[in-house]
Amino acid sequence: MPQHSFTRRRWLALLGGAGLAATQATGALAATEPFPSRPLKLVVPFPPGSGTDIAARHFARLLGEMSGQPAIVENKPGGNGFIAVQMVLNAPADGHTVLLGSNSTLATNAAAFRKLPYDPLVDLAPISLLVGAPVMLVVPPTSRYRSVADLVADARQRPGALNYGSGSISYTLYAEWMDQLAGIKATPINYKGSGDAGAAVMAGNVDFAIVDASSTVELVKSGRVRGLMLAAPQRSPLMPDVPSAPEAGLAAFDAFTWVGAAVAARTPPEATRRLAELFTQAGRSDETRKFYEGQLVNMRLSTPEDMRRYQVEEIARWKSLVKLTGLELQ
Repeated sequence: MPQHSFTRRRWLALLGGAGLAATQATGALAATEPFPSRPLKLVVPFPPGSGTDIAARHFARLLGEMSGQPAIVENKPGGNGFIAVQMVLNAPADGHTVLLGSNSTLATNAAAFRKLPYDPLVDLAPISLLVGAPVMLVVPPTSRYRSVADLVADARQRPGALNYGSGSISYTLYAEWMDQLAGIKATPINYKGSGDAGAAVMAGNVDFAIVDASSTVELVKSGRVRGLMLAAPQRSPLMPDVPSAPEAGLAAFDAFTWVGAAVAARTPPEATRRLAELFTQAGRSDETRKFYEGQLVNMRLSTPEDMRRYQVEEIARWKSLVKLTGLELQ
């Protein structure tokens, strides 16, 4: 399983110093062609409250302040992100409609679906990677499972009896990978986003879920869900009682999510460069640093070129996970 555990290190190596490079690589539009010239729309493939939505609303506020044009967030959940992508592709390709997508929309779908209605490497132009976070295994607060060992022991005694909530194809693949590492089998129940899957855990509607840790920290702290494992090499000081993957006996399970910005591929390069400049400035601001303090989020700013290279690497990684888990392609 080493091909999956080194991905975060590759990301850090790839993006080392990329924030500065993004600033150097971008340029201002000609004075005769101001951009943006009207409100920006950030389209999110998930419901409000998801990690992607939280990032979109934060960046929208800063983009509006920096550009002098309002930036609004429009949530278009469902359809494995296809609805949101289609909205971006159907809009005028002038840079004013931006996809704030996750790894699912920008990479995993390309690996997991036979008949994908878009190609993230052809139909979308990268702007910048923005943020990343590990995933976490959570159970209802009333669950009898106090550890990963408890869950695994029960699942092995009752193969297929347990179910899990999944907010996207990425979370399904991560759950299937975890199940394979643990030698268990559980049944997925699909939701429109990680936030909805987390709500299902809170309500006791599913036995467990793999969720975005950044948007779940407060749920764990308040006791609304119980965290059994953080999919990272070490515990987080934000949740000191939640074991790391190695402590839980699943050392290879180094799993994470990320968010990036993209536009329709036909967008003029000048608009793409200006958007990259705006997102980089917003990501490097003190407001962003303060906003993400205590949220288990790492900034992952990049140039458009580095984001594209990372997408290619991620699609290859997700293809290997599809093959490893044997998940049936749709």
